[in-house]
Amino acid sequence: MIKLGITGGIGSGKSTVSEIIKLLDVPVYIADIESKKITESSPVIRKKLIEAFGEDLYDGEKLNKPLLASYIFNDKQKLTITNSIIHPEVDKDFCRWVEDQNSMPVVAVETAILFESGMNRFTNKVLMVYTPLEERIRRTMLRDKTSRQKVEERISSQMPDEKKAEMADYIIYNDEKKSLIQQCTDLINILRSQTL
Repeated sequence: MIKLGITGGIGSGKSTVSEIIKLLDVPVYIADIESKKITESSPVIRKKLIEAFGEDLYDGEKLNKPLLASYIFNDKQKLTITNSIIHPEVDKDFCRWVEDQNSMPVVAVETAILFESGMNRFTNKVLMVYTPLEERIRRTMLRDKTSRQKVEERISSQMPDEKKAEMADYIIYNDEKKSLIQQCTDLINILRSQTL
């Protein structure tokens, strides 16, 4: 089985690429969505977050997300603590999910922080979605209805595209010059041929 990591910076079009890959009958684990579910439901995460940040972090059964965000925003140490609590549980969930897909020749995981979180150690191929910086800024401003400055701050907090590109096995260009569907189809055909 080939486990493909899909990554790229904010506004690069990772989600669009993941949706196309799903349409090509490749199961895709969306780490951002799954980590939110796990953070809400895991008693292990709940216990450790309360130990780290106090009882106020949960309102009954519900995680107070704005409060957690206020703790970790602009505080690298608190962000590191939070990630060290959440990422191992997401990693375990992903590994269980992969086992459930055991009949599939190719599966994928989509995450903006594939390398930063260490999740790339569970993949054997990495795809980076590349989009020119100005286009990423424009798309994110439109999508999130936010300022250029806020988008640039988020981009500067992520690993640079050049570094991701060096670490990736494949690059898909989301620059409206080449068909995304064709690039995804070609890549999945290559990966499937490697599993025969």
